Amino acid sequence: MLIVVALGGNALLERGERPDAAVQRRHLRRAAQALAPLAAGHQLILCHGNGPQIGVLAEESEADPSLSRPYPLDVLGAQTQGMIGYWLVQELRNVGVGAIALVSQTVVDAADPAFARPTKFIGPGYDHRRAAELADLHGWSVAQDGTAWRRVVASPRPLRLVEIDTVRALARGGTVVVCGGGGGVPVVETATGELAGVDAVVDKDLTAADLALRLGASSLLVLTDVPAVMSGYGTPAAAPIREIDVDTLSGMRFPAGSMGPKIEACIRFVRASGRPSAIGALADASEVLAGRRGTTVTPVPAGTAP
Repeated sequence: MLIVVALGGNALLERGERPDAAVQRRHLRRAAQALAPLAAGHQLILCHGNGPQIGVLAEESEADPSLSRPYPLDVLGAQTQGMIGYWLVQELRNVGVGAIALVSQTVVDAADPAFARPTKFIGPGYDHRRAAELADLHGWSVAQDGTAWRRVVASPRPLRLVEIDTVRALARGGTVVVCGGGGGVPVVETATGELAGVDAVVDKDLTAADLALRLGASSLLVLTDVPAVMSGYGTPAAAPIREIDVDTLSGMRFPAGSMGPKIEACIRFVRASGRPSAIGALADASEVLAGRRGTTVTPVPAGTAP
């Protein structure tokens, strides 16, 4: 089967960890080990997040006195694609899985209302006071993410991956393709058909869903740092959801900047394809695909004939 896998940025760098290269390499080594069994039986397309990583680069760029102005987010997104893609491809090769990383661009609408309502978390977490100080200093927008506060940026909806035909050709050749990193470098098409980068970060889960639909994938697998979707999240009654149909799931509410896009991506894929998707922990990748761990999203309620 062709499986599109979305790897969460926080699964590659846990909350509260220093963003050192050695720390991220260790996580990517574990990610490759978790993905190797999937690659042995299926054709994989991998998209990865970059929220922690692009936030670090943005902070460094803001503070760099040699620059007349900081690098825009599209450029920093391309940098994270190269960095994470290199690490991931190398670690996959070290466990016997051939892969290639493709720096890719995602077309967005210049008039997308997301540019006026930033919701995408990037960078590390701060306490409220420090987040407010940084917002004043750099002109950031910040929002609460769990118990911490983080920078939020515009996250326009992906329309299409510019390099989709290249991804399709590589996949047909049996290569594991790493693409759409960080959702893909956000670009708009000008009136003359040229591409131009924009200051935003596309959600990688929505890009992965679009890829899965365009490539006719059998499943969309969203792997992150939580074991399953939780009902009653943040309350004493919180409990993991093992299986849920798409209509029931669409009636539930989740945080816009974190679990929300993952849920939306699964809903979009399941409704458009009639095939299942799943959300779960990266370490449990094979079990999540098999429906033994994580949360499986089905087209119809369990026990209902299609």
